[in-house]
Amino acid sequence: MANNENRRMKRRILVVEDEDKLRRVIELHLQAGGFEVEQARTAEEAVLRAEQADLVLTDLRLPGMDGLELLAHLRRQNAHVPVIVMTAFGTVENAVEAMKAGAADFLLKPFSLDHLTTVVHKALEVRALRDENRQLKEELGRRYDFRNIVGRSPKMQEIFATIARVAPTRATVLLCGESGVGKDLIARAIHFHSPRRDRPFVKINCTAIPENLMESELFGYEKGAFTGAVASKPGKFEQADTGTVFLDEIGDVPPSIQVKLLRILQEREFERLGSNKTRQIDVRVLAATNTDLRAALEQGTFREDLYYRLNVVPINIPPLRERKEDIPYLAEHFARRFGMEIRGEECRIHPEAMDKLLAYRWPGNVRELENVIERSVVLASAPELRAQDIKFDSPAQSRTNDGDVRFLPEGLTLDQFEQQIIQEALRRAGGNKSQAARLLGLSRNALRYRLAQMGLENAPND
Repeated sequence: MANNENRRMKRRILVVEDEDKLRRVIELHLQAGGFEVEQARTAEEAVLRAEQADLVLTDLRLPGMDGLELLAHLRRQNAHVPVIVMTAFGTVENAVEAMKAGAADFLLKPFSLDHLTTVVHKALEVRALRDENRQLKEELGRRYDFRNIVGRSPKMQEIFATIARVAPTRATVLLCGESGVGKDLIARAIHFHSPRRDRPFVKINCTAIPENLMESELFGYEKGAFTGAVASKPGKFEQADTGTVFLDEIGDVPPSIQVKLLRILQEREFERLGSNKTRQIDVRVLAATNTDLRAALEQGTFREDLYYRLNVVPINIPPLRERKEDIPYLAEHFARRFGMEIRGEECRIHPEAMDKLLAYRWPGNVRELENVIERSVVLASAPELRAQDIKFDSPAQSRTNDGDVRFLPEGLTLDQFEQQIIQEALRRAGGNKSQAARLLGLSRNALRYRLAQMGLENAPND
């Protein structure tokens, strides 16, 4: 049994050489190195035997179909199999032609057997990396297949239908919804269903980049553009060329950067910081926000022309509390996944535990549900999650005697409660409004606007 397993693990090499003695020497050497070897005297024989090969080693000068024709045929038949060509010293130009046609490497005759081993191992290592990369991309594609995104509610089915229509285009999409509803997941699903799926997907968290660094991060800079710029560096948009840029929390972008983003969307061009050279870019832009951009327009903190450039195809993702029919499917999906990852077996959810999940308001949306299920799987004593295993992140909701849920502390109005929360966030942030905004899940501009409405515009500044 072990010998059969080792045999399956061996790499198979097809040697195509019309000179019997050389072919035999190569065969014996590769077999001694742990490879399975098949032989072919002609390219026509090789075509019949190449399907199961992990690598093909072929002479360029063969009777009948030559090595270049064989290479072209193999590239059409199986583009992933590496082909190494052998050629005499006087026909180096043929080796160059073969490399241009897709050969992995070439060997000049006469060559040492040690060099042959080195070239073969290098080609197989490159193939292994490419195979792994291809498998990872396929796994990502399956993960972000919108048919695999859990959501049975009519609202989510409508969103999936929109993704299917918009993904193959290059239209700009604006994803709107509260934090944790899955905007990142849907953005990636759009990319992986687009013709750009094999190109870069670059996510930019606009909240995480300090305002004074945003221009250089997004558009890059030239050497000497500022103190510390010891070398030129491309920005996020250049890194995403021919692919997709996902601008998360677009509402936090300052006005000076909004102008440059508008130019990217309109003209597909920009300049690096410290340069006058205009660069062309081919990117698809997806954007997301958890704030009301229309309110930002009224406040003058967001450009109207940029808003309409971004809002070509709006997708509004409802919060989990508005699609409670999705909760059982999501919870069971997370229980199965985390059960296998953490316990080595799928976890189930007891009906009483499911009732507890359905009764909760889920302020953190799908992200909070995922977190709660993962924690429950870790701490539960059995693979079936019971009601007592479910622990929520948010303070427990209190109930009045008549069964109504009370969300506010006694004696406080909503405005008073909001003011208390904002003041507490400022206290924890040491008066830093940017940090307080991040704690509250707001943009800097939104926090300033709310402070002004409360008469607290003179609160400690950044």
